[in-house]
Amino acid sequence: MLELHPVVVHHIVNSLGWPDLRPLQRAAIAPLSAGEDALLIAPTAGGKTEAALFPLLSRMATEHWVGPSLLYVCPLRALLNNLHPRVTSYAGWLGRTASLWHGDVGSAARRRVLWERPDIVLTTPESLESMLVSRHVDHAQFFSGLRAIVVDEVHAFAGDDRGWHLLAVLERLTRLVRRPVQRVGLSATVGNPADLVAWLQGSNRGKVPGTVVAPDLPVPVAGVGADVVTVGGGRPPAGDVELDFVGSLGNAAKVVAALHAGEKRLVFCESRQRVEELGALLRGHGVTTFLSHASLSADERRRAEQAFAEARNCVIVSTSTLELGIDVGDLDRVIQIDAPATVASFLQRIGRTGRRPGSARNCLFLTLDGDALVHAAALLHLWGSGWVEPVRPRPQPRHIVAQQVLALCLQEQRVGDRTFVEWWNGLDPFGHPEAVIARHLVEQGYLERDGGMLFIGPAAEKAYGRRHFMDLLAVFTGQPEFTVLAGREELGRIDPSLLTDEVEGDRRLLLTGRSWRVTYVDWKRRRCFVEPADGGGRARWLTAGVGGLGFEVTRAMRDVLLGADPPVRLTQRAVDRLAAERDARAAAVHPGSAVILRRDDDLRWWTWAGYRANVTLAATLSEVVDPMQRCDDESIRLRADLTPDEWRRLTADAADRLCLPEVSARAVAGLKFGAALPPRLAEATLAARLADFDGAAAILARPTRFFSVHS
Repeated sequence: MLELHPVVVHHIVNSLGWPDLRPLQRAAIAPLSAGEDALLIAPTAGGKTEAALFPLLSRMATEHWVGPSLLYVCPLRALLNNLHPRVTSYAGWLGRTASLWHGDVGSAARRRVLWERPDIVLTTPESLESMLVSRHVDHAQFFSGLRAIVVDEVHAFAGDDRGWHLLAVLERLTRLVRRPVQRVGLSATVGNPADLVAWLQGSNRGKVPGTVVAPDLPVPVAGVGADVVTVGGGRPPAGDVELDFVGSLGNAAKVVAALHAGEKRLVFCESRQRVEELGALLRGHGVTTFLSHASLSADERRRAEQAFAEARNCVIVSTSTLELGIDVGDLDRVIQIDAPATVASFLQRIGRTGRRPGSARNCLFLTLDGDALVHAAALLHLWGSGWVEPVRPRPQPRHIVAQQVLALCLQEQRVGDRTFVEWWNGLDPFGHPEAVIARHLVEQGYLERDGGMLFIGPAAEKAYGRRHFMDLLAVFTGQPEFTVLAGREELGRIDPSLLTDEVEGDRRLLLTGRSWRVTYVDWKRRRCFVEPADGGGRARWLTAGVGGLGFEVTRAMRDVLLGADPPVRLTQRAVDRLAAERDARAAAVHPGSAVILRRDDDLRWWTWAGYRANVTLAATLSEVVDPMQRCDDESIRLRADLTPDEWRRLTADAADRLCLPEVSARAVAGLKFGAALPPRLAEATLAARLADFDGAAAILARPTRFFSVHS
């Protein structure tokens, strides 16, 4: 610890009572003290925040950083609120200050931040950009002392459009301060850490060293020029994992209610509707139950999470909102209903347990049907082999390029039509935005051009100008929902279809795990007023976007059906049902080839390739695919009259002519900022994101056998 500032070392030993730092924290000191960009990888509660802050606070003191010199960026406001007291305490050791700036921070508190200029600002990318475009913030002066940026849960950004948005905003900040800004990412385990740190570096790449600091990695590190520092003694303990089959949500509620009485249990579900339904069932069993999901009001979530943190014998049921590092106190158990989509999500979730000395990480899977059981077994099979998904930035973010051009014009009022690209410091794709995008923005009135300068036009003000252009600063679009109020208290939001469906008698909703009777609907203001009811409520939220599992997980499902068992305990119920699934699907899998199976008039190609690879194959092989079919993760329906000879002839060169999948008009209409693109570019953007050429090519390279069975 000698490399740290003496005051920091003093407080680590005396205020925190730590005899030493964790291996990750020790290993991070040298690269961060040297100003290197870095990616710090550890499981949940692995000490990543301290690993980043202790060296940066030491530099802040020794190098006399002033003003807001450190930004701490998170994907969730709740995570920022949770971190704020801890960051404030650490900063206070050195007489430094930390403040929040996000959408829940009031105007008076914001004015205080601008006046007092704290040393550390905790914020989201959207709130960071709102500061850049605000007329009330002298952004050049406010950010003049910026030296470093910490991006927490960086993996959650990198695989999403928010990641491209974050990188573009960081480049604009770098341009403002006219010097490289150190970038430090904090992440759970990912399959391609060197790629991830290179992505985070942006225009720093090649100018500033990039380092990955991690425990011994469960996968080979492959990337572009990043150094890798491995610490610790191998993979974290595997933990206590059990896989069960219960057959229904009602049975799952009985198991959760019966097991581990007196302990704190966190139950993950894969949808908001299921969270609500399970919460109501658990309360029916007399279990003290709290809920957390994105459609509950912020106050409701905060109350639930605080009450859960302070209680002992209780359950909190959540979607992935509690997958990230929000502190809900010491947990005894994690229970998973069915399975998450990725191994990375599972690692985040099991990482919520085993934090107390002497306790072990644990997770109980309760699967509701055969498909979910096979999926869960496949996920655990991959986990047991040490495999974790690589994080890949979404390709061709042209709509974010359009958004950034508009946001820059708001920030600077007027920008040169030939020099505005310099604000992104050559970062691809923002450093060289396609000329057709800028031309389209001018032609459609989103921008106006005068004397070689670009500025915001009337179409942009009409489309995005509400609430001081807040619609322009959010790069994701939520579905239109109605706010639900019990008196003056906001409970959350619901899908409007629950208010338009025909019902007999009272219209009842399920929200916060309780039933409510609708008393009045304010259609104009999209508000719904309710009062408590005795059961009968319904929950529903329509989801947008493409679902489906990835190539590796779906292939692992095939492996499970062929006999692979995950390295976890299986209950007898799970063993019996898995055997039944293997028997029922035996004709759809073959160890040496893909299977084309004829069952009466249904001819189906069992690729086990995942949704994206299958839609790519279907688009490429339109001559053999049933035109009315809809792809799923596992198979593609073919023309009923297709023969083996015709198949071989029509697919012989398919790997050399893979096509982008077709994109629906509804999907294009749902692309945020898609209207700011020429229609063909919006469609091409979505098609590129839907395609999986590697997965499709891998399937085409395998032999295929025709089989027939009779019902």
